Amino acid sequence: MAKVTLIFAVLLIILGLGFYLGTGSKAPTALIHTWFGVALGVFGVLAISPNEGRRKLFMHINVTIGLLGFLAVAGRVISVLASGRTPDQIALIAQLLMAGLLLIYVILCVRSFIAARRARLV
Repeated sequence: MAKVTLIFAVLLIILGLGFYLGTGSKAPTALIHTWFGVALGVFGVLAISPNEGRRKLFMHINVTIGLLGFLAVAGRVISVLASGRTPDQIALIAQLLMAGLLLIYVILCVRSFIAARRARLV
């Protein structure tokens, strides 16, 4: 799962930088996607370890980052849409993409954790 984490980290960094540079944005909040990608990347690299305890710790940190990121972005999208204001379409697309990536990542992690637990029980 550590290698999958690195793939999602790169995707989030590309997403963040792409929307930041592509739109000419000057707001630092436009780079939130990138910072989540960097955090996943750092802990993903740390999770590449022969030590099982270390690997489990950093993967649990990663899935927590992914879940908190998903909840934050999904909550933001819901609040903007529920407010009745017309959202910035580009920002909305970037947030939906981030939420989708993080949701897929969290689901993959949970499935991997369940499979690892079952393999230990056998």
